[in-house]
Order: sequence, then structure tokens, then C-alpha cells
Amino acid sequence: MCRITAAGKEAAVARFLRDFPEAPRAGRDHPALRGCDDITWADFPECPAGIPALLRSLLDPAAAAEAERVLCNVLMDSAFNLGPAMPAALPFLLRLAADPAVPVRTELIEVLFVVAELSHPVDGCSERAIRFLGSDRDHPERARCRAVFSEHAALVRGLLDDRTLPDGLIPADERASLLKATV
Repeated sequence: MCRITAAGKEAAVARFLRDFPEAPRAGRDHPALRGCDDITWADFPECPAGIPALLRSLLDPAAAAEAERVLCNVLMDSAFNLGPAMPAALPFLLRLAADPAVPVRTELIEVLFVVAELSHPVDGCSERAIRFLGSDRDHPERARCRAVFSEHAALVRGLLDDRTLPDGLIPADERASLLKATV
């Protein structure tokens, strides 16, 4: 399975910051990002220190789409595995997704669906599921993400009830997955 290495993640963040040097200023004072600079992101395995810059760049209309793409690649270990920093980033993603003014709000909501789905426990009796997704013991970030979803359950429910979102954005199965992650 394809894995993005720590060096690859650092290089992606460096490229983004080279291409969009002003973008991180856009979200400097956004209340949803309070505390993101207080986290020592580099303490997470294979996580670049530039996560706060990417989070703030989600608020820059010109850079938001690329910031979202790079951030997702950095926070994921592979297509089907959350990275160890995802639980720390998740509260910021939830709060940003709740803000109708965020340029990539729809994309962040889709990221939340993926994180919710990948955070569900893997059936320990299913050898196929364990081979494909790994065991929960080997992926503690799943339980940590579920704890974040649970802690922010009111925010998730508010997002699911938000009438400003486009009709059909949150299909029933994704709604159920998000709600299941909050329990």
C-alpha cells in the first residue's frame, strides 16, 4: 500500500509554502484555530511541523483548495489509514467545517466523512479487514478520533442539521457514519 514518507510530507508542505507564502496569514486570528500553534506537531511520527500553516491557509480563498489537498495527504498515512496527528487536527477541522465562510467547507465536510469512516473499529474476527485496514491495536488514532468526535458531538450534530449546506451533500450513509463516530 502506498505510504507517504515523512520526507515526502515535509517536501509537500515546503512546496505549498513556497507557492503560497502569504496564505497562512489568512487564518491567523480565526477562533476555530485557537491552540493549533500550541501543539508540537513534529512530535507525531512522520508529521511535519507546518500543520498550523496549512490549517490557517484553509481560510485563504486562493490557496484553500491546495492547502486542503496537502493537509489531507500529510494527516493520512495511506489511503485507508489515518496518521497519528489526525486526532490532534480533527477539532480544528470540525470547527472550520462548521464555519460557512471557510472557502473549502464542503471539502472539509467530505474529509470528516472519511475520517469518521476510517475511525470505526475494525472487526477483530475478520482476517480480511485486519489485513486491509490493520488492527485497532496497531492504529490507536482510530479510538482517539472517535473520542474527538464524541467530545465534539454537538458540533457534528449542528453540522448535520446545517441548512446552509447544499442539498444532498450529506447522504444518509455518511450521516450515519458521522453520528456513529460520536458515540
